[in-house]
Amino acid sequence: MTMIKIVFAICLASVLIGAACSIAQTDQPILKEVFAGHFLIGAALNDDAVSGKDPRAAEIVEKQFNTITAENVMKWEKIHPVLKSYAFDAADRFVDFGLKNKMTVIGHTLIWHAQVPHWVFVDSAGTLVSRDAMLARMHDHIATVVGRYKGKVKGWDVVNEALTDDGGLVKNKWLRTIGEDYVSKAYEYAHEADPDAELYYNDFSLDKPAKRDAAVRLVKDLQSKGLRIDGVGIQGHWGMDYPIREDLDAFIDSIGALGVKVMVTEMDVDILPPAFKYMGADITMKADLKKELNPYVDGLPEEAQKRLTDRYSELFAQLLSHRGIVSRVTLWGVYDKTSWLNDWPVRGRTSYPLLFDRNYQPKAAFYALVKTAEAKR
Repeated sequence: MTMIKIVFAICLASVLIGAACSIAQTDQPILKEVFAGHFLIGAALNDDAVSGKDPRAAEIVEKQFNTITAENVMKWEKIHPVLKSYAFDAADRFVDFGLKNKMTVIGHTLIWHAQVPHWVFVDSAGTLVSRDAMLARMHDHIATVVGRYKGKVKGWDVVNEALTDDGGLVKNKWLRTIGEDYVSKAYEYAHEADPDAELYYNDFSLDKPAKRDAAVRLVKDLQSKGLRIDGVGIQGHWGMDYPIREDLDAFIDSIGALGVKVMVTEMDVDILPPAFKYMGADITMKADLKKELNPYVDGLPEEAQKRLTDRYSELFAQLLSHRGIVSRVTLWGVYDKTSWLNDWPVRGRTSYPLLFDRNYQPKAAFYALVKTAEAKR
């Protein structure tokens, strides 16, 4: 047995029984090497990871990943908080971190209906602005942000979450002020600002047939207008029993047939009980809900750890089977403690959706993915 296989076996066994794996990071498999030839693999980063406040997270990213996505620092409310003022410091740190480490840098996101300041859509009287005024604001924002990082950011999530589950357009303020062509205008302006940048559409639940078909129509519409569209990102906030395998395959094949890439852009796997009907609740204030919805406060038991590990392996094996279409998989965070799922859809839970635990250690799922990738070579 080779040394790497011995290390793998020791770490996998120790994690499954809840023990910390103390093997030095220099002996860990490296995901970006393991998945080379398959697809890029990366993580979404918060500002702490690139500003020096969370150096252990930065160390993991530098070692393991070859692509990074801006978790929040490039969203409109962060980078363009007031009408005539941009705040680039955090975004600059993010881009510089990626370039320093020779990573593929992904900008997220230019046009979305959430995390956008109220002023964007209204005039001084608080009334929705005209189509022309809204297009001017959109153009200024995209030209300024994309232009600043021209030649540095490899690709942009240009429009995010514009589709409803039944295949329509979300009735947001972009649609109300501009009309349905707000989507195509965003791609037009982004390409104008950086002709070499890749441009993507990003959304959740694209495995659902009606939404998948809408995404296909969206891509075809952009292509028919001669606009650049390089890929479609399915976010990948997945669980133990979703997405349905056949639906995910159908989505990947449908997008691939259009000649564009598929990326999994925000992947995590949630093992906690579903909690959508308690949306927004703080379960720390209700003992009964805390017990029901937050069962693993003291750590994942062996059985749960194994289910999570197996689910990660299943999903990655499926993605690996679509060689030549799936070009990137990005985890939505670096380690469990900082995952958004600790506070969504309800606040105060202890979630385990990523590949590194709260102590920055690789989990059983990490080692299982190494094995899964090696089996596909």
